[in-house]
Amino acid sequence: MSGEDGAEGGAGGESGFRSGFVALIGRPNVGKSSLCNRLVGDRVAIVSDKPQTTRWRIAAVLHRPGAQIVFLDTPGIHKPRHQLGRRMVAAARHALDGVEVAVLVVDAGVPGPGQGDRRAALHVRAATCPRLLVCNKADLVPEAERQARLDAYGSLLPPESGWDGTFLVSALTGEGIAGLLDALLSRMPAGPPYFPDDVATDQPERTLVAELVREQALERLRDEVPHAVAVTTDRWEVRESGLIYIGATLYVEHESQKGIVIGRGGAMLRAIGEAARHEVERRLGTPVYLDVWVKVKTGWRDRPGSLETLGIPGG
Repeated sequence: MSGEDGAEGGAGGESGFRSGFVALIGRPNVGKSSLCNRLVGDRVAIVSDKPQTTRWRIAAVLHRPGAQIVFLDTPGIHKPRHQLGRRMVAAARHALDGVEVAVLVVDAGVPGPGQGDRRAALHVRAATCPRLLVCNKADLVPEAERQARLDAYGSLLPPESGWDGTFLVSALTGEGIAGLLDALLSRMPAGPPYFPDDVATDQPERTLVAELVREQALERLRDEVPHAVAVTTDRWEVRESGLIYIGATLYVEHESQKGIVIGRGGAMLRAIGEAARHEVERRLGTPVYLDVWVKVKTGWRDRPGSLETLGIPGG
């Protein structure tokens, strides 16, 4: 569906309005969530230097006059070791179904593609829509090496099928983002807006709060502990003063991990809760009392029932 086709206006849509979906696919830690946030101009997805931070597909909405793009931020494509990982990979794969553009995001700071990039490229290669290559982290690439990086990652698709566009961008600095957005907008077909103007994501507020708590846990915890953390929002009460009381539970898999999350004298849990409260207040625009508890849910990453309870969609 070309941009020229979209300019004619579509059945059921606003006259001349363009809209569509764009899937962001890639291995873990290439900056898909940071890129998604930069593209829509809002912190919709949590970010972390830990791999596999995103656990399900997140829709982030860009509103422009006469156009709307719904970006699908996805978990990193990887070789799963448990049921959670299998659900994450399935979520990324299914995000390619029916989108207008498939974007493979790679880390330009690495000289060339690795096995994870090749695995992700196989999914993008199978897409029937336009496919764009986005080399993120341009801020890490010296000018003299940029073309070599683009050529190296461009080889992820064979010449006979090729890319419909290649971009070098930085989600951190904003370099190249305007050109990428122009290219995406030109590929949106005619159609109605999928979300109201004041909606930035399809994620409910309770989910956003739980993710902000998990983000702060990821920031402070090390080794295997961050990957074993899940968070749910269990209570949400608006007090007469206007203060919102939120009760959240942070789950880990083992008793030893619980001790690490709480920390000596409760210091770690207080640090996580305090930092998360500031982010939640910024997101909601209102004072919040955030209560965070820690519980053990043994082996939850490999138990379908536990995954359902924790709100992690099936593959």
